[in-house]
Amino acid sequence: MTKQAIQTATAPAAIGPYSQAIRAGDTVYLSGQIGLDPSSGTLREGIDEQTRQVFSNLKAVAEASGGSLDRIVKLTVLLADLGDFTKVNEIMTAYFKPPYPARATYQVAGLPRGARIEVEAILVL
Repeated sequence: MTKQAIQTATAPAAIGPYSQAIRAGDTVYLSGQIGLDPSSGTLREGIDEQTRQVFSNLKAVAEASGGSLDRIVKLTVLLADLGDFTKVNEIMTAYFKPPYPARATYQVAGLPRGARIEVEAILVL
């Protein structure tokens, strides 16, 4: 198996020893994205803006891999507060259309840089 790192300047650079995404065959594993603005490196304010930025970042990485959000088959959503679940669902419908990807959502004790949301994805080309 060969694996290829995916890198784009239109999404935030990795803040640790990992790749924005790895392509293995026709499958792309997108690392978790938080609501960082790729141009400034600053975290967006509030769950609405962070969620929009997360999906914009995932879109940029998906496109850099040769895919799109429509090719995502699985999402994992990490929330600092499960009370944001409904708001995230509302915003997500602006980025995805049926059939929606499979998804798991978890409340976690903390996220990098104090983010309120992190999302990772798997897409198939």
